[in-house]
Amino acid sequence: MKKTLSFLAVLATLMFSALPLMAQQKRLSPHETISTVVDGSRVTLVYGRPYSKNPKTGEERTIWGGLVPYGKVWRTGADEATLLITQKPIVFGDTTVPAGAYTLFTLPQADGTAKLIISKDLGEWGLQYKEANDLARVDLTKATLDTPVPQFTMALTKTPGGGGVLKMSWENTAYSVPFTIQK
Repeated sequence: MKKTLSFLAVLATLMFSALPLMAQQKRLSPHETISTVVDGSRVTLVYGRPYSKNPKTGEERTIWGGLVPYGKVWRTGADEATLLITQKPIVFGDTTVPAGAYTLFTLPQADGTAKLIISKDLGEWGLQYKEANDLARVDLTKATLDTPVPQFTMALTKTPGGGGVLKMSWENTAYSVPFTIQK
């Protein structure tokens, strides 16, 4: 009996150790890490960058309201949900996010509004989202782009008066939210 339990423990450990490797092999989208220092605090995003074209067929896909359905939580990228890391507390509107690591999700709506969801959970694959673990939901501002963006792109930019902007662009839409660093 002890040998069987020992064998099962080793087998389970091997399986769980292999999951990240298997997940990486299934990726069809490249991943990117962006980082910038805003008001003395490093802010970092780690995210998957899916394409507008279906990687298997090459067909152009409708992103907003299609691949990313309205009214449903989206992982804000491909594969694992997007990771936000901040060295100091970061403030989005009236919401203060303590220093640390968080997962970002997006909730777009058909009327053009959208929320950025900041989750206390880390390491979710796909849409393993649990609303009970939300730290906050903040409003995003939508803009229509003149030139379509064929691959999901995130940016962190500093603003001249202090603080910065988190921006997500894909297809013909950009969503953004300004932020400041709590001193």
